[in-house]
Amino acid sequence: MPYRWTETDPEHKTLLLWPHSSLPKEGFATVIMMTFVLIITPLFMVLGTIVFWGLLPFLIGTVFFLWWGLQRSYRDQKIRETLTITGDNVHLLREQLKRDDKEWTCNSYWTRVSLHETGGPVPNYVTLAGNGREVEIGAFLSEEERISLFDELKRNIHKA
Repeated sequence: MPYRWTETDPEHKTLLLWPHSSLPKEGFATVIMMTFVLIITPLFMVLGTIVFWGLLPFLIGTVFFLWWGLQRSYRDQKIRETLTITGDNVHLLREQLKRDDKEWTCNSYWTRVSLHETGGPVPNYVTLAGNGREVEIGAFLSEEERISLFDELKRNIHKA
């Protein structure tokens, strides 16, 4: 699961969430190289003809846009959410690349965890409410992970 609970003592728990990466950085070069080889192989049949020069820009463009899309995906994954539960306080920090960090703090007694099955930007949308605000948590997780996160949040915040 792309989240992890740590507990330094019974009164202090921390939840770290991050987006899942289906293609690790190690596989990036392999995917680009295999795509290039598979695209260039049929070009050997038309090597030395005008068709070769007509197809080449499109094939190179395909490899470039695949590279660009994967790099953009890695850049968009630079999100970290940290939820800290201490005795009577709940603090959520969302760190994003090239954006200001967002923070939310509430007394744990008044914190309410909600699961919105419909009506949110994603199915089974998890929010924390309290202190006059409602904030999302883990919107980048899969549907099953958000349901699991909801149960764990409810249990841990209830204990605090």
